[in-house]
Amino acid sequence: MSASPSPAPLVTPKPTGRTIKRVAILFAGGPAPAANAVISTCAASFLNHGVEVVGVMNGYSHLVEFAPDHPMQEGRDYVLLTAKKLRRTRNTRGIMIGTARTNPGKDVTSPAHLKDAGRTALLRTVHEALTSLGVDALVSIGGDDTLKTANKFKLFQDSLPAGSKRISIVHVPKTIDNDYRGIDFTFGYFTAVETLAEEIRNLLADGEATRGYFIAECMGRSAGWLAYGAAIASEASLVLSVEDMTDDLTTEETVTDPKSGVATKRKIMHIDAFVDRIVELMVARERVGKEHGVVVIAEGLASFLPSAYLEDAKFDEHGHLSLGGTNMARLVNKLVEKAYEKKTGKKRRITPVQLGYESRCALPHAFDVMLGSQLGVGAVRALVEKQFDGVMISTAGQLDLHFVPFETLIDPETLVTVVRFINQGSDFQKLARLLEASQNY
Repeated sequence: MSASPSPAPLVTPKPTGRTIKRVAILFAGGPAPAANAVISTCAASFLNHGVEVVGVMNGYSHLVEFAPDHPMQEGRDYVLLTAKKLRRTRNTRGIMIGTARTNPGKDVTSPAHLKDAGRTALLRTVHEALTSLGVDALVSIGGDDTLKTANKFKLFQDSLPAGSKRISIVHVPKTIDNDYRGIDFTFGYFTAVETLAEEIRNLLADGEATRGYFIAECMGRSAGWLAYGAAIASEASLVLSVEDMTDDLTTEETVTDPKSGVATKRKIMHIDAFVDRIVELMVARERVGKEHGVVVIAEGLASFLPSAYLEDAKFDEHGHLSLGGTNMARLVNKLVEKAYEKKTGKKRRITPVQLGYESRCALPHAFDVMLGSQLGVGAVRALVEKQFDGVMISTAGQLDLHFVPFETLIDPETLVTVVRFINQGSDFQKLARLLEASQNY
């Protein structure tokens, strides 16, 4: 896995001159701890500026259903976020306005598609729905797919005729995977790491008591931040993620497109080498009297499986492989059991476990509440004070706010976001390997 791309050229956002009197807040994608810290603090800050706040329910799912005979309905499609409704909500679990994965930009995959009325139909419906609510701006909170949607929504509006209603949009980055370009750490990441680390500590105690192993699959679609963080914090025996798919752990296969007939090379996991890495760890630990352990693997490794393992795979609305359904932990577990018995002539208790969902609505830690709250304030500052449009809210240093233009985060030709991987040879990656070596030998 190559290192993260170099930072995009610095682009200074320009004020639009638009006055914000009413704003909508929307949360999309999977939950994350401290979601309510973002929503509550953002809404409260808007109210302090005399701006009315509408909480859009369940992501874009209600907005795309808007029609003249199906108007937006308070209580079903949106709620008014008042001071009374926000009271003592910053530290709560869950998402007070709900979420969904509905993707109104799914048919727009290149700038040329913005001129196609059929492909932009859902974006137009979203624009009409928000316009019907009388909002001047939208705060989008979500992952990289939601950032893509926010950018497409802005580009769609940029292509509207002069004089058309313009709804400014800013985005707050959300993912427990922490694989966002443009920000050091995303809200909810550390709470998720601690929640998963506690689960892994329990598995370690179980393994020590029963002389067994666990293959713990952690969430993390594209990068290994969550798996690495949980492994480091829990003192797991080994962690492997997509960033480790280099050198002897990978190979290639030829894939032929069924429609075009064009054959291409695809980088895949060298299954035998991957399994041997885990078995070698187990054998090495046995030499020093350790007959137990937990191996943490990132779910994103499923994307490196040979095609033969993905014949019945499912994909979501954003075109992503359904990683939960693939169940890497169970697959790797079976392979490791066989390889271990073949190498040692004996059996070892190994159990697969999928971890992740239990961390998404965990009670947020103080840092995530502070970070989420600051990002919420940043959305207000971007829209009301600076009058920006099309920026992502970010922090650095002492939670200093920064505003990153969408165009520096998204490929202008494919309109997709750039994943931030753990850099090869970085101190963070070395930390995981150092702790692994120090406890095993």
